[in-house]
Amino acid sequence: MSVSPIINATELLTIYKTENILLVDASNGPNTRLNYENKHLEGAIFADANTQLATIETDVVIGGRHPLPSIEDFSKTLGDLGITPQTWVVIYDDKNGANAAARFWWMLRAIGHEKVQVLNGGIQAAEKTGFPVNSEPVSIAKTEKYPCTTWQWPLVSIDEVEKVAKLPSHTVIDVREAFRYNGESEPIDLIAGHIPGAINFPFTENLDENGLFLAPEVVKEKYNAILKESSTENTIVHCGSGITACHTLLTMYSAGFTIPKLYVGSWSEWSRNNKPTATNK
Repeated sequence: MSVSPIINATELLTIYKTENILLVDASNGPNTRLNYENKHLEGAIFADANTQLATIETDVVIGGRHPLPSIEDFSKTLGDLGITPQTWVVIYDDKNGANAAARFWWMLRAIGHEKVQVLNGGIQAAEKTGFPVNSEPVSIAKTEKYPCTTWQWPLVSIDEVEKVAKLPSHTVIDVREAFRYNGESEPIDLIAGHIPGAINFPFTENLDENGLFLAPEVVKEKYNAILKESSTENTIVHCGSGITACHTLLTMYSAGFTIPKLYVGSWSEWSRNNKPTATNK
């Protein structure tokens, strides 16, 4: 059974007690584990973006700051989280669903798991609807490794990006903030700027003034204008480290687009490999 990629807080509030749903807090950033322990949606477990949704190496030259874990490691992680092919998973974060919730959604869908959704508006939206929030510990019913063998959704390497970034038949979308793309400053990685040929469309443009996903028809109009004649099969999406890029992938997919390609290494890998860079300063 497949479900809509995005679920609204009002709908979740209506069904979470009658349906067997596994809630997952995938918030990422400073103190997120502590924040989860202090406050989470009732019954939600925690997934760590740095240790469970990525395999972070000391040398980020290969794969960037948040490279995907191996399929074997991810299979074990899902078992440790109690997720089976039959589990209905709803993921949220503390950034309106605009951060690691989308990354976890992409990872689950990319191994063939269909019953997974991201909570529109994140924990903030759930609280506004009156969804129960507490600090109670949540036990996890661990299970066997999840049966998966490969990433089924399209990925591209740094060399593949370099080959096509300037081709008119391809579109490379950089979803970082404009000041980072323009090269005005770089708060995280070593070099400011962008991949030559990439266009900038910040992931925040996927959200309205309330931090909720735009309506599908609005998303279609925006991205059709960006893609022009190129297809989503020839579209590559990246960010700084492969996390917020998934927010744009989720947004496009939920609006009916075929899923574009994800460049996981993103700017954090590109900028450390003596590749050409561009600025708009």
